[in-house]
Amino acid sequence: MLVLLPPSEGKADGGRGRPFDPDVLSLPELAPAREAVLEELTALCSADEEKAREVLGLSEGLRGEVAKNARLRSAPARPAGEIYTGVLYDALGLDGLSPAAKRRAARSLLVFSGLWGAVGIKDRIPSYRCPGGLRLPGLGALNAHWRGPLAAALPAAAGTGPVLDLRSTAYAQMWKPTGELAERTVTVRVLQSSVVDGVEKRTVVSHFNKATKGRIVQALLEAGPLPGTPEALVAAVRGLGYVVEDAGEQTERRKPGKPRALDVVVTEL
Repeated sequence: MLVLLPPSEGKADGGRGRPFDPDVLSLPELAPAREAVLEELTALCSADEEKAREVLGLSEGLRGEVAKNARLRSAPARPAGEIYTGVLYDALGLDGLSPAAKRRAARSLLVFSGLWGAVGIKDRIPSYRCPGGLRLPGLGALNAHWRGPLAAALPAAAGTGPVLDLRSTAYAQMWKPTGELAERTVTVRVLQSSVVDGVEKRTVVSHFNKATKGRIVQALLEAGPLPGTPEALVAAVRGLGYVVEDAGEQTERRKPGKPRALDVVVTEL
């Protein structure tokens, strides 16, 4: 099973490690596309701080992110699973996983990125600022830049098992599975259920969404061998105690060549 994750906007410092090595990152087919983004981003941030801040959409208080980007090639690097922080990654708790679950995570988790395309959680990368929805003056929109390279690389990475797609909208635009692979892909929307004046209301809440997705992945990794089919994946999530509504179980609502959409309904964090 392959699990697709969004990155976090905030990132941990690279610490004191050696710089990243582009030749050992996962999905080596992405190397030319990565180099193109890295070259323009570092050049932009080295040449004109104000223009770079405008392009990156950074407030005055985040001015330091420009300097960080300017020295990406020489900056210290750490495993991506340590660089990415925030609600989803806190809930996923990579550091606290059992040894077996850590091995499954290393084989199965891919984090999407405007700078790297996608990386494994063991790939050593520096801290950076480059959102997936960014438009660079030379390359243009990064989600469009990545579509071709990711379309060429990800089917082989997905293998024959299910794909659990937990990406946010900006990163989902970088690559969309098609055909038979799309039918093996499962997306998840988290809904908060509350009762108001005796009537149930469901809403999409960002914090619930991110935390629940992180906890689902953590529990799947700890549960044992990962599911081998979309049906087994749906059953596994239900087995974790979540209320799951699956349109794919209703034959008349299935869409050929489209991912299977799950609604996970929660009442509290």
